Amino acid sequence: MAKLIKKSPGPLYLAAAVWAAWAVFGPLYAWWHFLLAAVCSVLAWLLGRKLFPDRVLIVADEEPPVREPEPEDPLLQERRRALSELRRLNDSITDEQLSARIAHIEAVTGKIFDLVAQDRSKLPQIRQFLNYYLPTTLKLLNAYDRMDAAGVAGANIDGTMGKIEAMLGQICAAFDKQLDALFAHEALDISTDITVLEQMLAREGLAGTQLGQVE
Repeated sequence: MAKLIKKSPGPLYLAAAVWAAWAVFGPLYAWWHFLLAAVCSVLAWLLGRKLFPDRVLIVADEEPPVREPEPEDPLLQERRRALSELRRLNDSITDEQLSARIAHIEAVTGKIFDLVAQDRSKLPQIRQFLNYYLPTTLKLLNAYDRMDAAGVAGANIDGTMGKIEAMLGQICAAFDKQLDALFAHEALDISTDITVLEQMLAREGLAGTQLGQVE
């Protein structure tokens, strides 16, 4: 809470009234007349301070504006959602071999998202990964989880689960290639640097020098 002092205009009105009355009824033809009027005006102002004191108002403090939370980055939001779902599926599916592959997919998926988050120019490279490969993989794993939870055997259930188990091997390889592809430009730059360095060393007669031969 804040205090706000509101000045009363009463003292000024009384002081002005003294001058107005003096101008009508009092003499103003000598210098001491003006001095006497001024003294009376000051006395009227002091009397007004007593009769009309200033008012103190209590003003509530303004509440700071509520900042709306910034929307979460869609890429990071998708990363969190996908990894959370993969983790949930891995906890639910008991097959050890399948669980190991899901864990591998989760780890590679996290690395893919992290690389693109650090360099958004790589985002077009994973459009197909985001729009099809990842959601389809989650769809297949969810189907496997539901069939596994059914707890019954049958041609449809066993056949579909077998196909998904076989497909996960290819999915792991595809995710690995997607991650490797994100390093293509960096690998090209490093290869170019190595080639230039080799050429410079050869031109300076330093190629083939062993560390132990350098004094």
